[in-house]
Amino acid sequence: MSSFTVINPATAQPVTEVPLATLEEADAAIARAQDAFPAWRSVAPGERARLLRAFAAVVDAHLEELAQLEVRNAGHTIGNARWEAGNVRDCLNYYAAAPERLFGRQIPVAGGIDVTFHEPLGVVGVIVPWNFPMPIAGWGFAPALAAGNCVVLKPAELTPLTAIRLGELAIEAGIPEGVFTVIPGKGSVVGERFVTNPLVRKVCFTGSTEVGKRIMAGCADQVKRVTLELGGKSANIVFADADVAKAAATAPYAVFDNAGQDCCARSRILVERSVYDEFLGGLEKAVTALRVIDPADDASEMGPLISAKQKETVLGYLDGVEAAFTGSAPQAEGFWVPPTVVLTEDTTAPVWREEVFGPVVAVMPFDDEEHAVALANDTEYGLSGSIYTRDLGRALRVARGVESGNLSVNSHSSVRYWTPFGGYKQSGLGRELGPDAPNAFTEEKNVFIAQD
Repeated sequence: MSSFTVINPATAQPVTEVPLATLEEADAAIARAQDAFPAWRSVAPGERARLLRAFAAVVDAHLEELAQLEVRNAGHTIGNARWEAGNVRDCLNYYAAAPERLFGRQIPVAGGIDVTFHEPLGVVGVIVPWNFPMPIAGWGFAPALAAGNCVVLKPAELTPLTAIRLGELAIEAGIPEGVFTVIPGKGSVVGERFVTNPLVRKVCFTGSTEVGKRIMAGCADQVKRVTLELGGKSANIVFADADVAKAAATAPYAVFDNAGQDCCARSRILVERSVYDEFLGGLEKAVTALRVIDPADDASEMGPLISAKQKETVLGYLDGVEAAFTGSAPQAEGFWVPPTVVLTEDTTAPVWREEVFGPVVAVMPFDDEEHAVALANDTEYGLSGSIYTRDLGRALRVARGVESGNLSVNSHSSVRYWTPFGGYKQSGLGRELGPDAPNAFTEEKNVFIAQD
């Protein structure tokens, strides 16, 4: 059996070895999930809700342990990691209400009654990325379990530790064996088997657009359900009538959180030309003040990149590119890159068009509202974005005009577990989270009952 050496990104030192599942072990885990499915779908709604609440309580009791594990494994700041573990708890609690509320409908018909039911799919495969290992796992398994499905979850090779622990905590909470299984392995082995094994009836994938396209094509062979949450190149649009000081002070947190390794990162900043210089002055103060230090320190605001390979990729975007200004980063072992701001008016520049997935932001001036919307939409992606303006009418017009699944006005909020999340264009397919998420893990069945 092969294994993977987990590395602490802040120190570049090994943390532990994790065995990687073979194709046969993946099939066995899927088969166990299929065997567990009939009993799990038959659990009374109130009892399934109780078990999910128990799972949430156990996660809450181990919140600090999970957070510290994520600091070592993923290089997340301890503040972020605590929020992320809490998000898993909150998702479980939120979707614990779903089993008793998987409502169908009674539809008026002649000669009898017509009713609909939401029935679970069966086994769901969840493929989790390395950038947010805990919350994205919870966004998949919590609503899937609530709807009566069994889940097999493959964490990213780089960041398996919190997922493995969550699988153990599920058993401790009373979730039956086989209902929720975590199986570390290579994407080309375990992830690919989720796509090709006919017992898996849906695949949830979060990751790159390139890989998402391959998964979508593979699922088509079996007409298998798929939800995709893919890349982004989101715009932060700042109008002259905005609170420019606030927009500049908050912009770094919208792109440099998690060292820019966030598909929602507002990595393109569009600033109305008349306040461009004012904004840049405020942005420079905010970027240079950002505390890029040991992620285990409570004061840390940005940690390292996940790996040496990711650091090399990010630095590649800066080759031959002049940075307007940068923040700080530790001169130490680990995969550190300082927060970096680039100015451009070239919409073909790779740093403007491509998802860097690191602490790099490009800033460009615009002339008017129409120009801002056109620049924001000039991308294959459409996941997130922000709009800074005091004009309510403009906020509504621009929000409706920007082709993106998640927008915020005068803030940088993207994801709440009780509101839907997903992308336009090549940023994804389907929606996660929100009140309707459990329905995405069901088949809708229609039944007509004749009265005579």
